[in-house]
Amino acid sequence: MIDRWGRGTRFLVAATAAWTAFLVLHVLLAGNWWPWVIVEMTPPLTMVAVPMLLLALVPFARPVRRRLALLLVLLLLGGAWLAGFGRGLRESTAAGPRGTAVKVFSWNTNYWDMENDPDVFYAFLRRQNADVYLLQEHLYGVINDTPYNQVIRIDATASLRATFPGYQISVEGEFITLSRLPIVTAHHQTVSSTGDDWFWKGPKFQRTEILVGSRTVSFYNVHLPGPFRGGNPFTAGFYERQKKQSIWRFENLNKLRTDMAGNLYPIVLAGDFNSPWTELYSFQNDIQAHGLPSALAPLHTWPVSRFSLPRIWRLDWLYTTGDLVIPSYHLDGGGKALSDHAAQEFRVIVPDEAHEQKGS
Repeated sequence: MIDRWGRGTRFLVAATAAWTAFLVLHVLLAGNWWPWVIVEMTPPLTMVAVPMLLLALVPFARPVRRRLALLLVLLLLGGAWLAGFGRGLRESTAAGPRGTAVKVFSWNTNYWDMENDPDVFYAFLRRQNADVYLLQEHLYGVINDTPYNQVIRIDATASLRATFPGYQISVEGEFITLSRLPIVTAHHQTVSSTGDDWFWKGPKFQRTEILVGSRTVSFYNVHLPGPFRGGNPFTAGFYERQKKQSIWRFENLNKLRTDMAGNLYPIVLAGDFNSPWTELYSFQNDIQAHGLPSALAPLHTWPVSRFSLPRIWRLDWLYTTGDLVIPSYHLDGGGKALSDHAAQEFRVIVPDEAHEQKGS
């Protein structure tokens, strides 16, 4: 009977019910409803820490401790899966099918070389010796209380040509794709040339078709706007900023989904998605996320430097579609003095013949 429960039992039951509701809403609303962006940056480790804490208190809820313990164990397992624990155990380290192997380096550069020695910056990029580079934040910025108070367009193509002779260069807004393989098509979206429209109204992804062996592969270079803006939550302006930021983010996320849905080529999708919950977003059915093979703990790519925050978020992701295989993947920490993001370095094998095509 409820009237026989103590205050502690009532608290634990209420906390468990609240946490269950939060998990359900998080799965349903992350990336889909703008007010939820306020909690979307919740660290994934929270999904494990909260049910473990509640489990530790279960002995004090004697009237319902067995049922409560069972429910919390289920919540712990579900939260661990959402947080990414054990995901790497699905990754294969096998060589995969015969085909062409391509080394790819994807990195949010953190305002290019604005706060770094250019020689050190370009030397770091050159040392990666990648076949394809997917680079974000090819820009400078004036930063006060929030990112992107003022963006400054730059043109680093001359330095890149000197650093990467023989590479083809495709530039789209803040994105740069470098390829030593032939670029078949560089998609460019029409944007007003007025002021800084190239940034605020331009796309937040770059699509480039590259010829790999005998097949064409679409490489998507992604940097979605962050889901959250700082400020005082007790002011009306705070929520207006969140709504405006979210609309901007969702518009670009939907553009990316639409573009991918109509793309019949196999896809490599990589970059800074600015959310640790990207796997909850609705992309196409055959998309596959990748991480460290055989890793039990989830990956964390931010912040690797320049912030006092602990490194407990994965904002940088890699996905593929079709029959592409990722035989190796790791995070490059050598650039942590240059950026707050870890770089993703991986190899993708493109089979000589297509085994699977979307729309077939």
